Amino acid sequence: MRSRSRLSTPPAIPAGALAAHPQPVLAAPDDIVLRPWEPSDAAVFLAAYQDPAIQQWHTRQPASEADVNDWFGQYRRSWEQEEGASWAVTRSGDQMLGRIALGSLNLDDGVAECGYWVLPTARGAGVAPRALAAVTAWALAEAGFHRLHLSHSTRNEASCRVAIKAGFPLEGTKRSEAIHSDGRHDMHLHARIRGDS
Repeated sequence: MRSRSRLSTPPAIPAGALAAHPQPVLAAPDDIVLRPWEPSDAAVFLAAYQDPAIQQWHTRQPASEADVNDWFGQYRRSWEQEEGASWAVTRSGDQMLGRIALGSLNLDDGVAECGYWVLPTARGAGVAPRALAAVTAWALAEAGFHRLHLSHSTRNEASCRVAIKAGFPLEGTKRSEAIHSDGRHDMHLHARIRGDS
């Protein structure tokens, strides 16, 4: 658990509140189930990063199944240390469709960042918006977060559509914020706060 300095206001989410429970399994329409990663997912996870679109927008990439299993271990520790959460997006808990994550958790302010990708075979079917909506519903209600945000390249129109469909309005553009394989990109910032309709 991270050490905390003294706050003049109470934390939005008390330290230990998330880690006191196992990372939840979340359900979304059309038999979509978000669950923690399992060792048996490693081969499909590694294969996902051979997809050109995932490579284009996600510059950190595993090189082997051993790397993937290291990542899965980091995901477990991130949950235990209340620093992040990563889910396999699946059909009925079995067929892997993609990944969704919460990172940069700030429990004091109740703020977290979202990220996601979907396998090529699952694109265009509304998988990512449903998964993002499921994580959002849990995070802004049961988990106690107040604000979730996400960023994507201004050239990544598919990610922009996902954010809008899941109720994350565009807040602005962060100029030259991220480096991709073809250079620096401006990034769109989307966010949703508790109470948004």
